[in-house]
Amino acid sequence: MKISLATGLSVVVISSILVGCQNSEPDGASTEKEVNSAESQTDFSEQEQEHDHDHDHEHSHGHDEKTEIYDGFFDDSQVSNRSLSDWEGDWQSVYPYLQDGTLDEVFEYKAELDDSKTTEEIKGYYDKGYKTNVERIIIQGEKVTFYKGETEYSGQYINDGYEILTYEAGNRGVRYIFKLVGESDGLPQFIQFSDHSISPNESDHFHLYWGDDRTALLEEVTNWPTYYSSELDGHDIAHEMIEH
Repeated sequence: MKISLATGLSVVVISSILVGCQNSEPDGASTEKEVNSAESQTDFSEQEQEHDHDHDHEHSHGHDEKTEIYDGFFDDSQVSNRSLSDWEGDWQSVYPYLQDGTLDEVFEYKAELDDSKTTEEIKGYYDKGYKTNVERIIIQGEKVTFYKGETEYSGQYINDGYEILTYEAGNRGVRYIFKLVGESDGLPQFIQFSDHSISPNESDHFHLYWGDDRTALLEEVTNWPTYYSSELDGHDIAHEMIEH
């Protein structure tokens, strides 16, 4: 990974075969460089696979500025910092809905769009991406609470800037980073949000990366726990993914 610093902003260039988010096809979940930041993760994280999530999207939307930004095409000047309030709320992991079959219609839909992959192959890719044992996250002000089974972990997180990630395919993504104040057992030192926005905006879902090594965490590209509002049921989430 090559990192260059300019005016306080890190632009990270990652060599990878890029894949899409919810509505793009898993054309390549592997990266040219084997990445494993599991050793730096805290005890409640599940670092099974690493995700290539800030990636190349193929959407049917018009090519307006908002869509281009979502697809990862923007100028540095368009990027601005965001506060934790953009992700405030009660969020649930989508992984249980993959496990119980609720999201099967999403993978079947994707397979119809790309006959080079079976529904099972696509589901397997997202199984690696969504996998986590943190079923719920609540964000209130600077307080972030992670729920793992019957155990909850809470800590204060403050803004630590953002990183622009540039991929070989030419598209880019932004990770918004927050760091833990002090130390707390079971909590990661850093959390990084990716939701395809590059300026202050209330998020409707997000992908979260967490760990103790800020730089190594940026190389996390195949495991991307994904969270939607806890007010939605699994079918609501599936329909949003298809319409997305």
